[in-house]
Amino acid sequence: MLGEYPIQGRRASEIARSVEQAIASGAWEPGSALPPQRALAERLGVNPNTVAAAYRTLRERGVIETDGRRGSRVRAKPAVTTRAAIRVDVPPGVRNLSDGNPDVALLPPLTAAFTAAAARADRDPVLYGAEPVDPDLARYARRAFDRDGVPDGPTAVTSGSLDALERVLTAHLRVGDTVGVEDPGWGSVLDLVPALGLRVAPVAVDDDGPLPDEVARVLAAGARALIVTDRAQNPTGAVIGADRARSLRAVLARHPDTLLIEDDHGHGVVDQPLHPLAGGTAHWALVRSAAKAYGPDLRVAVLTGDQVTLDRVRGRQSLGPGWVSLLQQRAVAHLWSSGAVDPHEVAASYGARRDALITALAARGVEARGRSGMNVWVPVPDETGAVARLLHAGWAVAPGARFRTRTPQGVRITVSTLSGDGTGTDVEELAEAVARAVAPAPARRST
Repeated sequence: MLGEYPIQGRRASEIARSVEQAIASGAWEPGSALPPQRALAERLGVNPNTVAAAYRTLRERGVIETDGRRGSRVRAKPAVTTRAAIRVDVPPGVRNLSDGNPDVALLPPLTAAFTAAAARADRDPVLYGAEPVDPDLARYARRAFDRDGVPDGPTAVTSGSLDALERVLTAHLRVGDTVGVEDPGWGSVLDLVPALGLRVAPVAVDDDGPLPDEVARVLAAGARALIVTDRAQNPTGAVIGADRARSLRAVLARHPDTLLIEDDHGHGVVDQPLHPLAGGTAHWALVRSAAKAYGPDLRVAVLTGDQVTLDRVRGRQSLGPGWVSLLQQRAVAHLWSSGAVDPHEVAASYGARRDALITALAARGVEARGRSGMNVWVPVPDETGAVARLLHAGWAVAPGARFRTRTPQGVRITVSTLSGDGTGTDVEELAEAVARAVAPAPARRST
């Protein structure tokens, strides 16, 4: 069973590792059936309880799923084969619009910020027992939260947004709990949730964010947490406006035990106002990363939330990495205080490119979405074919499978490397290539 790759091991951990290795190597494909537990136990010469323990470990890790009489199967997107693997290998000479990176020309220089932080460290080295959050960073963050109407709460610092999301989820949820996640949404979240042993409940989105009826549906069905992106939603660019925020708050008010996590990674690159949802549930967190506006390698995110959630996050963090480097925190604080990035200028630059591409596509009869951020989402009838044809035409775009669960097919185009004002010939050339790539194949003439 399962091709030429036999399951090996005498202990539960060895059996689980054997299955993970087979999936990671590509020997077993998503949806492949695992042997019945008793049959495998007999073949390996072990107690059936050992195999049961191995399968339970694999389920908790988000590698396999069990469906009654159908038995256990490799998940459609197992945690050992992340959505990052669903990508395009970009050959030389092809424009890469698939990686989701910011425009390096819009990132601020870091030398002055790190020089100032290093000089402070030379004068007063950070040692064990120091406060884990730089006071200046916390103060600047809180001022920004206050301006945007984010409820008051303590502050923590993590190594990026995904680190924050993982810590908040594990602070409250247990294996088997369900999390409402945007569909299409950030592929890393769609990987992370099942990797933690949690279940994904897809929530459809439009240009204003998660649909209230969809949120109500998944919460009524028992989802214990909801992850939403306030602005610059990846991959669609959706923005939660005032009306949608009111509707979503009303839904959350009927489910006050929901853990609400808001990802505001667009802070610094989006000039549309934030309409936070926090306040109607007992436990919540709002996360802001420095990645998009200041550089992905900074690995600094600031979050706030209710006291219990932040206490749990900081307590668990103290038992692991301890803290995020104060050198990095102080560099980010320097960048924030010096006004190194003008959000309106950055937002206008990305907006010009998005709008130009969407307009050029519309002129060719191609629908596209992108209200904010640096991505444009294009629905297509066959994303595999569209990606291949665009690659052949000299353009690499991201397959929609990286971002969707139930949503119809599409491709994500990152506009960061297109002409800065959106009026360059590359926009028209790209739009023409996309229009050709998504056009239905001509019917064959009968002979």
